[in-house]
Amino acid sequence: MKIAVLGAGAWGTTLADMLARNGVSTTLWAREPEVVAAIRDTRENATFLPGVRLSDALAVESDPKTAFAGADYFLLVIPSQFIRPALEGFRDILPDNPVMVCASKGIELSTLAPMSRVVAQALDGKHPRYASLSGPSFAAEVSAGMPTTVSLGCEDHELGHELQAAFSTPAFRVYFTPDYRGVELGGAVKNVIAIAAGISDGLGFGHDARAALITRGLAEMSRLGQAMGGQIRTFMGLSGMGDLVLTCTGDLSRNRQVGLKLGQGMKLDAIVGQMKAVAEGVKTTKALHDLARKLGVELPITEQVHAILYEDKDPACAVKDLMSRELKDE
Repeated sequence: MKIAVLGAGAWGTTLADMLARNGVSTTLWAREPEVVAAIRDTRENATFLPGVRLSDALAVESDPKTAFAGADYFLLVIPSQFIRPALEGFRDILPDNPVMVCASKGIELSTLAPMSRVVAQALDGKHPRYASLSGPSFAAEVSAGMPTTVSLGCEDHELGHELQAAFSTPAFRVYFTPDYRGVELGGAVKNVIAIAAGISDGLGFGHDARAALITRGLAEMSRLGQAMGGQIRTFMGLSGMGDLVLTCTGDLSRNRQVGLKLGQGMKLDAIVGQMKAVAEGVKTTKALHDLARKLGVELPITEQVHAILYEDKDPACAVKDLMSRELKDE
């Protein structure tokens, strides 16, 4: 078995290293030649995953043709808004019927499509087989060997169980579900709610407010997910509630950090300008806002996060408007 990992950010590097240490022949493809050179010379991705020594068994390439040669599976860890152009550029060097496992979390802004549809459209005619990997998993903790559990969604049961076995390690337990759409949507929505939780904490609100946001955020995730074909039980699991709790409470969450700084009075452009890595929730907020209106699904927390990010709404006013909405049954 050989796996090619596309994207050498913190999460892509972590997963590639984990696979290599688990005895899987793994090649990490990085767009940046300087990242490839640094990993080869020092066995460290100091740009995106500093302080972590990578396995000597992990190969790294900047030439996609070399990186993809002989690969059985392709693990996508490219920021979600760049997956389509990347795959379109790789079409001629990818095999027919490629197995594409997506570990990126988001909704494409230009089309409002989930990543499964983006992959299918970008590789139309190649007949890709798709799976989604998501769950409570900070790169820093996984790379340190700390235990966690995640979900792998794949419509093909046989392929899904093959992938489950390939990705499972003593510290990284993978659960299988055929509901790939639920897995990928949970991973996208939780980033938006994490921004909201960060805003709440940045405003100085307490544990009560954060717990309420997580709970009502889960309701938003479930409503949108069901409208797009996901199963309710998936959102109660690792890729839904599990990842939601992590990103709303953990300081390693980039999306939570964006929210914290917004709540403390910083502007979005200044926050994003300070970040090396992508906070997927910023663009996902706009995509979810537009998608909810298109589908007629009510997402009040997302609406207010969108107003803060894109309409310069004062966070305190957003909280007031959220709390003064018409009273409803739970």
